[in-house]
Amino acid sequence: MSQTAVAARLSKPLAEFIGTFALVFCGTGAMTINEVTQGAVTHVGVGLVWGAIVLVMIYALGDVSGCHINPAVTIAFWAAGKFEGKLVPIYLIAQVVGAIAASLTLQFLFPESLELGMTLFSGSATQAFVMEVIITFFLMFVILNVATGSKEQGLMAGLTIGFYIMLAALFAGPITRASLNPARSIGPALVSGNMEELWLYILAPIVGALLSIPFWKVINSNKTNP
Repeated sequence: MSQTAVAARLSKPLAEFIGTFALVFCGTGAMTINEVTQGAVTHVGVGLVWGAIVLVMIYALGDVSGCHINPAVTIAFWAAGKFEGKLVPIYLIAQVVGAIAASLTLQFLFPESLELGMTLFSGSATQAFVMEVIITFFLMFVILNVATGSKEQGLMAGLTIGFYIMLAALFAGPITRASLNPARSIGPALVSGNMEELWLYILAPIVGALLSIPFWKVINSNKTNP
């Protein structure tokens, strides 16, 4: 196999690794710095960082891998018939490894941090589960309506998805820390050694993303059947 062919095969998983690393490093990094500096970043600042890093990565990587950077998004694109099944495991591995690498980097930089931006909920598990399902439902619903096939790319997708992530982080953050992304939760949980509630943050975003698909299909049915 030629070097060009190898590079072509690696481009998409590498883009997902880099994108997810950037997402977790910047997003949970803002939370970690806020923790160790006793609130210097602020809750609003953390929300802005989450939205901004998603927007930037969509512009940077959308044309390469689609910039899923989220296992729930990849699984939902596949379930919606917009993504090849053979690529799903490759994307999921790249995303989770990217998240873990980012969390390990933050642990090295901020060994005094107890949380590393991990996802914790302030109320009951039921409240957190339902909240995560709903906010990920709307995330995937938005993505399906602005993406081109299985690719999040272009001005519309970057701004729309980035603003929604910011919105979710701002209003749901105090309740569940607004994960919307299993990889984002897996990284800090594994590195910090606190995996007690991790199941919730893996399952709920996937359920929410999958639930958005039939609603998206019904709402957009008039485009193909006027």
